[in-house]
Amino acid sequence: MLAYEGLCTFEFGIAVEMFGLPRPEFDRWYTFTVCGLENRPLRATGGICVTPKKGLIGLQKADTIIIPGWCDPDELPPRNLIRALVKAHERGARLISICSGVFVLGATGLLNGRHATTHWRYIEKLTRRFPLIQLQPDVLYVDEGDILSSAGSAAGIDLCLHIIRKDFGTVVANQVARRLVVPPHREGGQAQFIDKPVGEAAHPWLTQLLEWTLARIHKQITVERLASAAHVSKRTLCRRFAETTETSPLDWVSGLRVRRAKDLLETTTLSVEEIAEESGFGSAAVLRHHFRMRVKLSPNMYRNQFRQDASMAL
Repeated sequence: MLAYEGLCTFEFGIAVEMFGLPRPEFDRWYTFTVCGLENRPLRATGGICVTPKKGLIGLQKADTIIIPGWCDPDELPPRNLIRALVKAHERGARLISICSGVFVLGATGLLNGRHATTHWRYIEKLTRRFPLIQLQPDVLYVDEGDILSSAGSAAGIDLCLHIIRKDFGTVVANQVARRLVVPPHREGGQAQFIDKPVGEAAHPWLTQLLEWTLARIHKQITVERLASAAHVSKRTLCRRFAETTETSPLDWVSGLRVRRAKDLLETTTLSVEEIAEESGFGSAAVLRHHFRMRVKLSPNMYRNQFRQDASMAL
């Protein structure tokens, strides 16, 4: 595993826990080594100091290389790291990134034309920086065989369990998950955690329309009514939405309704049918359809995971 100045401690800890701990209960396990970008003790987030066993030369014989985040997505990785990763990949090494570590893989060019993911907050930045990467923004991880990437930090747990499952089978992966007290597989993707902004100060007309729409979210809303509220023609409204939000006015309203439904699922005991009425979907069936399309979970599954007063297993 790679270590660097400004190391992301949580992502680093995930990989150590998954691959670096001895597992005497298994016949075979990984040989784990930390390789530093620099041959000196490295500072990690939280004031922790990590002393790598080897430098970048340690990557030369690794079968799998893990990049546990990156210190700054705006900072380009050094050329010697990029060269080391490209050479390792050429000889058959498997490359893995957790969260912002995908910016390092992107800099190698190895992801051009291939699928990857990262934390939803970094999606736009990664798209601008590396437009040839085929980003999947709503999944927990992506497996391209020789290159794998996870979404946000904790999604690294999901990816690491997936790797263990591939390498040693389901039984072993389930045992590791049980020791960690985590599910061996999580339903849904990172879409369930994304709360996209729907009205920004940079677009006052959209902010005003947002207030108007939220006050009537439980009622029928048409494009004509939206255009009237925005004091523009229907054609102008559709053009503004395409330019500003890259979506249609009614799709934007559906997103607001799903957001309202999520709030009600988290904070009330209303039934799904009642929430469908309150959020403007009209019926539970329509709510379930739009909810699954956007959140990748059913309303009840979402409630079970995010209900504020849900009982916690001790």
